[in-house]
Amino acid sequence: MKYWIACLSIILLSNTLSAQELNARVQVLTPNIQATNKQLYTTMETAIREFLNNRKWTDENYALEERIDCQFVLTINSRNNNSFSGHLQVFYSRPIHNSDYSSPILVHRDNDLAFEYLEFDRLDFAPNTFISNLTSVLAFYSYIIIGLDHDSFAPLSGTEYYNMAQNVVGNAQTSNYGGWDSFGGSNKNRYWLVDNLISPAFDNFRTCLYTYHRQGLDLMSDPSKIRTAKLNIKEALKSLKKVNDQRRNSFVLQLWFDAKQAEIVKVFSDGASIPTADLKEVLIELDPNNASEYQKVGQG
Repeated sequence: MKYWIACLSIILLSNTLSAQELNARVQVLTPNIQATNKQLYTTMETAIREFLNNRKWTDENYALEERIDCQFVLTINSRNNNSFSGHLQVFYSRPIHNSDYSSPILVHRDNDLAFEYLEFDRLDFAPNTFISNLTSVLAFYSYIIIGLDHDSFAPLSGTEYYNMAQNVVGNAQTSNYGGWDSFGGSNKNRYWLVDNLISPAFDNFRTCLYTYHRQGLDLMSDPSKIRTAKLNIKEALKSLKKVNDQRRNSFVLQLWFDAKQAEIVKVFSDGASIPTADLKEVLIELDPNNASEYQKVGQG
């Protein structure tokens, strides 16, 4: 009897310690709406938070401390009965080994968001069919975040989750909602984001994700490894030129530099110095909008 009690205790403890993948903070903002029923938006915020955090997105087992911190900020600009439109901001930062610092990887505003929502209705999602534009968009970015997180810890390990995100895109193309198609005049929507991530032309970007974080930032808590870490980060960033040579002005590289520009400048402007003239040249070519900031690299 004691044996079975012990086994049951282990199983219960294991279930208690395992967790879903995401630890998402959620905000629903309505700056342009004169809301007569403010409770509706509170209910929507809670429903989105529970959808993201209580759903099992992968077959992996995550400990509570391994959950991926991220943030979803939904701004609603208009409402017509149960129809809403606005934009969604998505933020994901990766914790750095032996530090209290989290490194931003995804900082993105999705401007093409319209959806139906009925208060107190359960948010539902199915991997192989389109049910709701709201849950499809949330699922898409959940898979993207999980894929990016995997890629930052092991080379090219996020492929499975990018494929899941691409499947969401394919299902959503049967709807009349925007942001899911290759046409329409924009190469900066959900379709192109996952297209970039699964294309072999972007393997150097995905390898950069790993080298920059796992062989770069994760080493910097050890003073004896700071120089090595910076050299690894430098080579990772320089490898992005190959990506740009194949796909000029790609969406993924734009998102990368939106998230990383300030961090890159700080990494190479503080502490142990390494030669950076060739790096600055590449950074300015890849991200010309921030050329003046990259001139500060190595001047700390």
